[in-house]
Amino acid sequence: MPVTDADGITQPRPGEWDGRVLSAGHTADYKPFTFVDGEGVRCSLYVSGCPFSCPGCYNAAAQSFRYGTPYTDELEDRILGDLAQPYVAGLSLLGGEPMLATPILLPLVRRVRAAFGDEKSIWIWSGYTYEQLLGEPPDKRELLEHCDVLVDGPFIQRLYHHDLAFRGSSNQRIIDLPASRRAGTAALWQSGRRDTEDSVPFLAPAPPRS
Repeated sequence: MPVTDADGITQPRPGEWDGRVLSAGHTADYKPFTFVDGEGVRCSLYVSGCPFSCPGCYNAAAQSFRYGTPYTDELEDRILGDLAQPYVAGLSLLGGEPMLATPILLPLVRRVRAAFGDEKSIWIWSGYTYEQLLGEPPDKRELLEHCDVLVDGPFIQRLYHHDLAFRGSSNQRIIDLPASRRAGTAALWQSGRRDTEDSVPFLAPAPPRS
């Protein structure tokens, strides 16, 4: 049975929450061509359903597995089409709790890898820590295997700071997953690029009016 920790966050036992049972296949939002959910221009999918129930959660409405609208094949095709734009760096998966949305996210990330290989990066945010996910069932571990960067751990309100990049509280780590697999332990991600007028066409200055 889940327990509530000292910060008011619901914590499961290993394997206790099964997205294949809990997920209703709903998404809270989809935002193409954003700059805020990871490095570079990205397409962000927000899934519904999160039982961690972190106090102060920025997207509390999406804690319900029935929030939003059903995920559709048409949305998946649109995401693949948006990712094909040359200035898009990759896909970001947020929630809700993406690790409990494996029935819709596993088919999506398999298509992304089949279409783009490693050309497009995949970032994922989770209330689970990296170490917890390594002990979870195969569907969560396969989703993790397809991703390049994990922002891990629950949002802890007392550790919130507005200057943190891509995360809300200082306990959350930005983890380089390929480097972690090679090292056998969590390795922190470091930025390796900047968006410029050459890599992102719509950052170019507008031509002067005649």
